[in-house]
Amino acid sequence: MAEKKTTKKAAEPVAEPVAEKKTTRKTAVKAEKAVVAVNAENIGFKAGDVYQALAAAEKALTVKEIAKAAKISEEETLLGLGWLFKEGKLQSAEGEKIALA
Repeated sequence: MAEKKTTKKAAEPVAEPVAEKKTTRKTAVKAEKAVVAVNAENIGFKAGDVYQALAAAEKALTVKEIAKAAKISEEETLLGLGWLFKEGKLQSAEGEKIALA
């Protein structure tokens, strides 16, 4: 009878355990702020915040300036701006600045 040949598999390298990064309170809070609920009601409220900030400023503002004035994140500001642009309530002015139509 013929003998069976056995092949040896090379041992796979074992990955070293990765030390878990501890989350501090500050980074945990930062991560929570990044979450934006994307639904029509929430975006509508953000659009109202953006509109009020622009109306109060009475001049063209950048996205960063609008976010600061409205006290919302830049992501929320962009969602609100999209809503207002679609409604025809905004116009582009002076490069990156946005003003009420």
